[in-house]
Amino acid sequence: MNQSSPRPTALGSAAASRHPVHFRTCDRDKCHCSTLGAMLETTTPVMPRDGEHARGVRGVRVTWNYTLGSIVFFYIVLNAIVILNMLVAFAASRSPIDAALIALAVAAAAAQVRGCWFLRTERGRGIPSSVWLVALLAPAITVWVLGLFRPEIGFLAALPLWMAVCVIAPLLPRRHLWSVLGGGLALSIAHPVLSTTVFGNPVSAGVTGDFWLVLFYGLLLPVMVLTGLWWWDIVVTLDRLRSSAAELAVTEERLRFASDLHDIQGHHLQVIALKSELAERMLAIDPEAAREHIHETRMIAKQALEETRSLVAGYREVELDNELENAREVLAAAGAQCDLVIGRMPDDADVRRALGLAVREATTNILRHSEASHVSIQLTSSDTESTLVISNNELRSSASAGETPGSGLVGLHSRVAALGGELATEVDDNGDRFELSVRIPARSRVTT
Repeated sequence: MNQSSPRPTALGSAAASRHPVHFRTCDRDKCHCSTLGAMLETTTPVMPRDGEHARGVRGVRVTWNYTLGSIVFFYIVLNAIVILNMLVAFAASRSPIDAALIALAVAAAAAQVRGCWFLRTERGRGIPSSVWLVALLAPAITVWVLGLFRPEIGFLAALPLWMAVCVIAPLLPRRHLWSVLGGGLALSIAHPVLSTTVFGNPVSAGVTGDFWLVLFYGLLLPVMVLTGLWWWDIVVTLDRLRSSAAELAVTEERLRFASDLHDIQGHHLQVIALKSELAERMLAIDPEAAREHIHETRMIAKQALEETRSLVAGYREVELDNELENAREVLAAAGAQCDLVIGRMPDDADVRRALGLAVREATTNILRHSEASHVSIQLTSSDTESTLVISNNELRSSASAGETPGSGLVGLHSRVAALGGELATEVDDNGDRFELSVRIPARSRVTT
């Protein structure tokens, strides 16, 4: 062949990739690097599976509800202590100052509880508006001032301002958080000091007299708020990492498909291009040899077409051990614990292929039709039969109500039946556990 002639390239293999991902380097096959790069150049977003996404969203929502509920409960208890003391003082004095203190304390408590909802969306971004800043501080500051004239209330009059500061501080940028908390603590300490030194009132915790208990819970408030928000940040970070791991598992599967497609089409198209060029050059010199090359080209094209169809249809050789490991990785990425119990492997290739397809189909159905947190995969083989049992918990309510657990099971059932085996599915009485079992009689010896 003329050395100066351009080398044919395997054009066309790029168009067949239905799952494009992105390669920065081509280490697999230097002669097909341009083809593989073209085939994998475009990226598409990987959407999480419905079951995985719903489970993740629900878990994050439950965690936030628990965090918010704990903070709100703490605020309600402390405000209830303050308001209860004010009610007792008002019942004894009937003073208009005590009545005003009660109204202001209730307004401050309502603003603080509502302000807790901002801790999720506005944290670190500042107060949502000046109206909310006034709503949080104005009644609390007024209670702080009026409490100086009511020794019956004691230092409890400083609590509303301290609680308001504990809501405001986490909303501010991190560089202002500790300075605002320090200022709030200084004002809270200044209240009993002024009440004692200027007005001559004794230091007390109101009519209930639980001084140390109230002081302890007051100091614990910012610790509880900041610790709860820190835990919430960890949950959000873990959820993002879980989503990234799931996307990575799907991307790896796409990469494997693209690699298999390249192995099939890249080689065959390269040979087809070379033999076609050779036949064209030999047509005038040796027509018989040219016809032979054309015949070989047609057979290679036919073989490439058959292998491509087999790949797309899923009937290419399936490695059972690879499918088992892939199932564990994908299920773990989706947040489910996967227990693999693997005994002896069947020696017959058709049996291994059928069981591998069963593992693949069962994994797909678990991700699509359940919210499983635990999956068990057991494979055993003997001299008489091979058995695969896959079970999972936490079926979706829609699935237990009659949703078809996967149309792929129909084709899998036919494939198992062709080998003389049986495929069975079972849902327990409570409707919260699904089991798929495949039993195929051995057609040859079994190896360890």
